[in-house]
This record gives sequence, C-alpha cells and structure tokens, in this order.
Amino acid sequence: MKNRKLTLVGAGPGDPSLITLKAVEALKQADAILYDALVHPDLLNYAKEDALKIFVGKRAGEHSMKQEAINQLIVETALTHANVIRLKGGDPFIFGRGYEELEYVRRFGISTEVIPGVSSSTGLTALQQIPLTTRGINDGFWVITGSTSEEKLSEDLKIAAQTNATIVILMGYKKLAQIVTAYQQIGKGNIPIAVIQNGSFEDERIAIGTINTIEEDIIKNKLGTPAIIVVGEVVKLHPSLIKKVVEENISHQ
Repeated sequence: MKNRKLTLVGAGPGDPSLITLKAVEALKQADAILYDALVHPDLLNYAKEDALKIFVGKRAGEHSMKQEAINQLIVETALTHANVIRLKGGDPFIFGRGYEELEYVRRFGISTEVIPGVSSSTGLTALQQIPLTTRGINDGFWVITGSTSEEKLSEDLKIAAQTNATIVILMGYKKLAQIVTAYQQIGKGNIPIAVIQNGSFEDERIAIGTINTIEEDIIKNKLGTPAIIVVGEVVKLHPSLIKKVVEENISHQ
C-alpha cells in the first residue's frame, strides 16, 4: 500500500458552492471518489473524466451499504487507485463516522489526509441568520446526535437542555416527540425551536415555534427529512421573528 492515499473530504451541507477550494482541488486530482447520498451530484463534475466514481449511498435510516463494507471498499479501491477521495456530506468529523474510516484504512499502511467541510450544524443555522452564540443570550452551543448507536435519545441532550446553551440536534427528526417531552419535563415548553429541512437547497423549508408548538408547526409547514433541529433563545433572532416584533411595535405606536 505504499504511495496509496485516502483523503477524507467534507462536501458541506448541501449547496455545492459551499465546498472549500481545497476540497475542489483534491477532487480534481482524485483517481477514485466514494461519495454519499447527501453529496450534491454537481461536485462530481470537478473530477477527472476517467476517475472512478462509486456511490455508497449512506443516508440516515436508509443505509444501502454497511459501514464495515464501506471501509473494506475503500481499501479495495486503494489497491487499484493511488489517490482515493472519500467524499462525505457536511464535515466528516461531526457525526460523519469519518474517523472510523481513517482508523480502518491506516491498518493497511494507507496514508491519510482530512479536508474539513462546512458542517450543517453551523452552516445551515448561519444561512438562516440564527446565531449559535450571542452575547447576553447564551454562553455556548452543543451539537448532539438525535439518536445514539442504541437508537436511544442521547443523555447529553437532557443535560444540555438544563443550560442556556443553544442545542443543535443532527439526525434527530424522528426523535422530535421525545425531544419535546424531555424539554417539557424540565419546564421548558416555551423555549424557541427551529427545524430546518433540506438546508441550503432551493426547496429548503423551516418551521419555527416553541417546544410546545413545534410538532403542529411541522405539520403546518409540511416538513420532513433530512432536517436539523435548533433549540434555544437565539432562535428568536431569526429574521422572520424580528420582522414580526418590529411590525407589532409599529402597529402599537
């Protein structure tokens, strides 16, 4: 495996223009690219015409290929292609199982490199103009998986919910009812929450409400997956809510 290399590349949250310049240059040099379902297909246009392109189809709840099989496929591809790119949505080191893949291929003497990507946790909130931190409102933010490897709601969420931090929950849409219950049980039913579906794409949808109303808001706005969840007082700073407050103030003058 001498002179074989795997580069783990973050593709960003969806919009192909949000990929980094360094990632684009890596794609141009790749001999083979293994890419996920959440990777925008236009990014493959940067690759050489003769580059091997392998779809591994990983999507939350709909994995067409097991992680172990992907690990093996990376190594098998490196046997015949010197420069292999593993292209993953968002940032591969944030709930992307990127380190697992690096750890596996290193056993075979394959050199590795990581090119980070824009995470959906920070990128999609920024696109919606929801700041994850703001002076006087919160002291930080947590990024938490909505479901652990045992398919249970993360205990970290219950701890984080008791702080003033903004909580960004990835892969948590199917656990929304449990998330709502967790907040209601500690008396935080009125805390603001936003759910962003297909963030950064043209068909992006968002529902904004409170813990107590969000399930109805989602039905009203016809949201589904893939989606991220943002909980915290900073959600009140979304432009639509600021506009509403301004309009109400004007009407009362």
